[in-house]
Amino acid sequence: MTDTPRRFLFLQGPHGPWFRRLATLLRASGAEVWRVGFNLGDRAFWPGPGYIAFQDSHDVWPATCTGLFDSHGITDLVVYGDTRLIHAQAITLARARGITVHVFEEGYLRPYWVTYERGGANGHSRLMSLDLPQMRAALATVDLDLPEVPATWGDMRQHMFWGALYHGFVALGRRRYRNFRPHRTLTVGQEFQLYLKRFLLMPIHRWERRLATLRIRHGGFPYHLAILQLEHDASFRDHSPFASMTDFLALVVDGFAKGAPPHHHLVFKAHPLEDGRAPILPTIRRLAAQHGVQDRVHFVRGGKLAQLLNEARSAVTVNSTAGQQALWRGLPLRNFGAAVYAKPEFVSSQPLEDFFAAPERPDTRAYRDYRHFLLETSQVVGGFYSSRGRRALLRQVVDLMLAPEDPYQALTLGKAAPRQQLQLVR
Repeated sequence: MTDTPRRFLFLQGPHGPWFRRLATLLRASGAEVWRVGFNLGDRAFWPGPGYIAFQDSHDVWPATCTGLFDSHGITDLVVYGDTRLIHAQAITLARARGITVHVFEEGYLRPYWVTYERGGANGHSRLMSLDLPQMRAALATVDLDLPEVPATWGDMRQHMFWGALYHGFVALGRRRYRNFRPHRTLTVGQEFQLYLKRFLLMPIHRWERRLATLRIRHGGFPYHLAILQLEHDASFRDHSPFASMTDFLALVVDGFAKGAPPHHHLVFKAHPLEDGRAPILPTIRRLAAQHGVQDRVHFVRGGKLAQLLNEARSAVTVNSTAGQQALWRGLPLRNFGAAVYAKPEFVSSQPLEDFFAAPERPDTRAYRDYRHFLLETSQVVGGFYSSRGRRALLRQVVDLMLAPEDPYQALTLGKAAPRQQLQLVR
């Protein structure tokens, strides 16, 4: 800690009140806080002081951002995700001025933890350059009983609710923020419609998911699980070799048809927030028919992954954080994109055909050490969307943000504060 006043500039954050709650606690620590809003949704979830509306064309954003850094004496930049263009440009400018960059993301061990890193996340994370010996050295003086997790934070339904509400505000404010362009390809109106449709269809999808899961679990056949992601998500879009989800689906079905034993099945598990903007199910059906495996290929719409993983023989994904749930169970895992967990000790590099034929098992001891390292560094208990999750997150994350060292440096130097991990009362 230093006596120099900290001045934080927030850009876009998760849907809902998380950024506002975080700013309130930072102000209580003595810091000054501002937020740049790019649409009415940003404004709606930041009702207090320090709001700066950006209503110009994107071309002037770098100059505006530079002016804000200089005029407000900004010491810290706070973003949710580091790949959307306005964030990537701001991060580049911040680094040039020695401004500390705080990046929040969904947890690498989601849904019970949130990721907090400095400088970058996912494919830009410092984890990409850290190996297991370095992690084990940092853990030499730390002992932890790896925690069990609660049933839920209630985040998924609230995530959908806040998302629909946010995009509703964005649509209402199009005239005032006429230059706003979403970081995704769809229009504001299309985003709102998809969120609303997904929210309203949840009861129907729940029954579809239950029936599909029951057919698979009671089918009595060995199966491999393909964990899907959102095609528009930054981890898939910016940190994978695929131009579209169709390319990944084609690779998986081809590898399965050529390599898997004829009595094995393949289960595609959709992301819980999949909203239909990508033709996932029609594509799977078409590819399965082309390869003559349509009777051995299944599709499960969203929902929790645990039940399917518990009985799976292996898992394959691009770079979904859900891959870590497979590793935690000791399942063989094959991934194809840049992922913080893609360490040679526990992630297979086999050709996919060979992987489906005879998947290599992970080094589970190595993975436990890796997971322990995450829990002592970048993974903070809590969530963005439920009130319970936000409360848990706020209790620890502000101290991490105000600390002079980032979480990885603090652990290596022996300066990390004790972590309050999840506790289950039996």
